[in-house]
Amino acid sequence: MNGILLRPVVSPEDAVQAEDLQRAISARTELDIVPSHLILTLAHNGGVVLGGFDKGQMVGLLIDFLASDEETPERVVMARLKHWSHLLVVHPDYAHRDLGFALRCAQRDLVIRQGVRLISWAEDPLDARLAFLSIRRLGAISRKYLREAGVSSVASPQPEAPSDRLLMDWWIASRRVAARADGIRKPLDLVHFLEAGARVANPATLREDRLPVPPQDVVLPDANLVLIEVPPDLDTLTSREPDLCRHWSLHTRGIFESLFHAGYLVMDFVLLSEERIPRAFYLLSRGDATLG
Repeated sequence: MNGILLRPVVSPEDAVQAEDLQRAISARTELDIVPSHLILTLAHNGGVVLGGFDKGQMVGLLIDFLASDEETPERVVMARLKHWSHLLVVHPDYAHRDLGFALRCAQRDLVIRQGVRLISWAEDPLDARLAFLSIRRLGAISRKYLREAGVSSVASPQPEAPSDRLLMDWWIASRRVAARADGIRKPLDLVHFLEAGARVANPATLREDRLPVPPQDVVLPDANLVLIEVPPDLDTLTSREPDLCRHWSLHTRGIFESLFHAGYLVMDFVLLSEERIPRAFYLLSRGDATLG
């Protein structure tokens, strides 16, 4: 893709490059880096370790390993096999080259060949860029919110905020994922969801400095389709106003937990990044609502 070679990381030299790439990512310390010996162990024992290389230099890295789904502990482990995606990083110079999407698609192909149908990972609920990739483009869903998920605050893009995460489930052999990842079906936009009766749970307002602020009071709508608004640019919010970022985290925590408890699940994501006033929304559905 665009001159970048995607291939498994299998050699000691590859593993050293994987360490170096992790160090090049801002906010990472030695405690956050997956070491080369563990990278090779995973690569040669059922895990998926993929690198993106530009002229021999690693510029993207994905690491996952075999795991088991905790939702049905009464079933034997072999019936609950999945892959846990531990790490996906792209060098900042390649952030707009679609490398993250390409690595995910290559991961999907390899895991399907193993006969495993589910890949899961944890994702910052406020990271609109990642949500757009995972949910809108790849077709992942979420039905579980993880409070203080244990993610290193040093590596977090918002170190002052809670380390809450959404549990993302990517059912890689499903028609839904094929329609998204393979570009078979054109995704719906915000206007389609609003016309179908979707209601915004927490419409944001803009301060004078154009940073979004969540509403003080939230009354959850009684609708099959609910939109949760989040900041469209987490990096800008974190760098300019970390206290507001923490406020957003605690604000959306309560909404996600309430809606998940009521039987909703995240089905889509809308990022209006090209608008005069950028906005971002999760779409949650319940019952027979299957738009997206």
